[in-house]
Amino acid sequence: MRKMPKQESASVTKEIIFQIILHLLVFSFYAIDRKNPQIEESEVVFFVNLAVVAFIINYVFLPRFFYKKKYLAFTLAAVGIIAFTLVMEELVLEQIYFPETRGTSFPGIFYTLLSILPVVTILVGFHFGWDAFRKERELEKLQGAIKESELQFLKSQINPHFLFNNLNNLYAHAIENSPKTPDIILELSAVLRYMLYDCKAEYVPLGKEVEHIENFMKISELQIENRGSVNLTVENISESYQIAPLLLIVFIENAFKHSTASQTDNISIAVDIRVEKDGVLKFSCVNSYHPHSNINSLSSGIGLENVRKRLGLLYPQAHELVINQGESRFEVILSLVLKKAN
Repeated sequence: MRKMPKQESASVTKEIIFQIILHLLVFSFYAIDRKNPQIEESEVVFFVNLAVVAFIINYVFLPRFFYKKKYLAFTLAAVGIIAFTLVMEELVLEQIYFPETRGTSFPGIFYTLLSILPVVTILVGFHFGWDAFRKERELEKLQGAIKESELQFLKSQINPHFLFNNLNNLYAHAIENSPKTPDIILELSAVLRYMLYDCKAEYVPLGKEVEHIENFMKISELQIENRGSVNLTVENISESYQIAPLLLIVFIENAFKHSTASQTDNISIAVDIRVEKDGVLKFSCVNSYHPHSNINSLSSGIGLENVRKRLGLLYPQAHELVINQGESRFEVILSLVLKKAN
């Protein structure tokens, strides 16, 4: 026998409690008369008859027919069991409890249905609403799991890309026996430590992310040497805000990659990160590139497509991304509503 998970067991328990309370409330309105508050045995039996009908519809017909979109089969089954209930009430229960009064004549189908349908409709309707609420919760959890898995996949794509580029840079310096090789290893170690361990959370302190950007730019700047200038401006960075990790770094990596790939000199990269008083992050990254290089479209790479998806998932209706590509200048401007730290 399959052991029911705790979460599923708790859900079943809640539904049972809900159904008991619902049936007691409906029974109180159905059977208890203000003038004669005493509960008669006949009222209990008649109500149980209707409750059994509702139970069959709720736990047999709904999952077997209605939820599988077999609407005709559900309708026929529901009409059939209502007709059976009508016959049971008039030909059996009425004859047992009221043989000399109500059991002597048949008041008509519509009159009998008026006493049956309200109770059955309420019991079935509330169960249908409970199922709809439960399915909505399950859908939200499923969407959350899909979102989390997609975010993890998108984030994982960044690490190999970054590592590949900088290992090539490290290899070049090692071949030349450059004295900068130990410094590059230390900086690369710090960056990888952050990417592998410190940024596993959905959001990280803004200061940590900016520190990671600074370390990244120190490593990447070694590729330029004396071929140009790299500038980083940081203002009003507060630990009271959080940001999704490895988000801004994609734009900066993109700037270094295309600038160094298309130019041998006069390279220019400028990054500006600042936080306004209303908690909005203003980020800009501007880089130069040679217009006659082999780079066809800077704005359609895997990295930028990656970050667009992450922004859409993490900051829906809370960001604005503008990318301008000129003849020799590529610019990224991002406005982002930051999340406050807990």
